[in-house]
Amino acid sequence: MRTRPNPLQWVWYALGGGLPRELSPWVLADTTRRTWIWRHVARAVVQMLPVVVVCLVAVPVPLSYRISAAVGGLMLGLMFSMAFMTETIEHRARKAGYPPGMAARLRAERAERERVERRSAYRKDGAGSFD
Repeated sequence: MRTRPNPLQWVWYALGGGLPRELSPWVLADTTRRTWIWRHVARAVVQMLPVVVVCLVAVPVPLSYRISAAVGGLMLGLMFSMAFMTETIEHRARKAGYPPGMAARLRAERAERERVERRSAYRKDGAGSFD
């Protein structure tokens, strides 16, 4: 049984497509890991890449204009994507078969666990001090 999508499946997933049910645990992990924000940004860049390439290659204006338009469009697209990041992530988790709010709940639980661990005594005194 596969635990990760193959590269073609990942590109399809990044573009908004669904994955087979056997990859549902991977989708949940993808939307709840500590790196979920960076993963979202990577998917957003993949979504915008075709437009950026067309802007750089096919528009008949000087290269400096094409580059500034591509970078500006990419930045604007990323800002828009970040504005709706949590909704997009929840939609991905729901498409994988999880109940609404599951990804947000797991991220909040992980954040709370990490907060408690940072403040615990064994972190302050080190693992080796058992006086």
